Amino acid sequence: MPKPFPKPLPKFIAFAPPPVGEEEIKGIIKTIGSGWLTKGPKTEIFEEKMAQYLKAEETVAVSSCTAALHLALRAMGLGPSDGVITTPITFVSTVHAIVYTGAWPFLCDIDPVDGNLSPERVIEFLENNCSINNQNYPVHRKTGRIIKAILPVHYGGFPANLKKFQAICQGYNLHLLEDAAHALGASYQGKRIGSSQLFKELPIQQHRMVAFSFYATKNLTTGEGGLLSGDEDLLAKCRTLSSYGISDSRRIWGRYSKKGTYRYDVDCLGFKNNFTDIQAAIGIAQLAKFDKLQKKRLEFARIYTETLAPLGKLIKLHPENYEESAWHLYPIRPNFARLNLHKDTFMDKLKNLNIGASVMFIPVHTFSYYRKLLKLLPETYPESLKFYRSVISLPMSPVHSLQTISDVALAIKELILWAKRK
Repeated sequence: MPKPFPKPLPKFIAFAPPPVGEEEIKGIIKTIGSGWLTKGPKTEIFEEKMAQYLKAEETVAVSSCTAALHLALRAMGLGPSDGVITTPITFVSTVHAIVYTGAWPFLCDIDPVDGNLSPERVIEFLENNCSINNQNYPVHRKTGRIIKAILPVHYGGFPANLKKFQAICQGYNLHLLEDAAHALGASYQGKRIGSSQLFKELPIQQHRMVAFSFYATKNLTTGEGGLLSGDEDLLAKCRTLSSYGISDSRRIWGRYSKKGTYRYDVDCLGFKNNFTDIQAAIGIAQLAKFDKLQKKRLEFARIYTETLAPLGKLIKLHPENYEESAWHLYPIRPNFARLNLHKDTFMDKLKNLNIGASVMFIPVHTFSYYRKLLKLLPETYPESLKFYRSVISLPMSPVHSLQTISDVALAIKELILWAKRK
């Protein structure tokens, strides 16, 4: 007799509602009452608080993580003759930022265990496809592009293997730009991603930058927004580039004060990528409770793991690196072949159970724009394709209660057992 389908949860559990409340509302109201809405004094306070949290020398807040990546690449000097190595398993903005500079995105496959860019595949790419020019840069033999940087993504908040990427950057004279959109709160070898301490302990001669996201679904949100930490000389360039190329843009807002002056200079072609004080007000409130929010994410991860691990080969869970991950995502990889289910059917069944799940990510090279640009087949990166075909991300927002996450975990367990026995 077929096993009955599990009972749905009483109400729909949204995938990633933002944990905002009275503190953020009060901060916005106070900022509006101050008469200063765009980039100004509150943005400076937020940047200082973020630097303190990250243990970084300085930070620069900008309009989005996409902008942060683009500005960092521009500050590193990337242009149309250059190339950047990155991963297919990321949100499309990572690769967009490379293309914005005119540079070429060279994709390498992932580590199938954690979904991060594989250092081994990067080395393989450099050794098999590049020659070294007289400036000691690797040059892609087919396109003539000079490889200038590696752009790993800390997938789901799980730190990439920075030690190996540092060694590659040293060996091949490359810059390192970390996409830490998922990784605020994550650590690597006991140091926070984005910290100056981590930079000093893993030194390279080339430039290093780290880009964070404050999008609505992220661990810390300002609605929209991003942040850079890294080399101080590049941060100064990014600050100028983010505000039209206005020199001394840190204090440009002060020109409207009694002590200010109307005079300023524009010394480069910049962009409109500035942060705002309204965003800063939300961010300051979020940062005050960030550790508490992160603690809940860690507890959620433990609940999911304890509930789902006994399913054994019916499901693959992410590495149990509890203390180092930011736990932006909790990815699971059901064994759809054993369950005799298609992934899309499984996603539909989750909706029937009132569970909001998502897929992170569709490989970048399979999108129409990049299929035309890069002329790559989906099978070009087999591990990325396998990962995409199996991975599902579960609700992790601290808005939810421990009981809610426990109920979600049990419902998913029952769904997998139902699929196995149906």
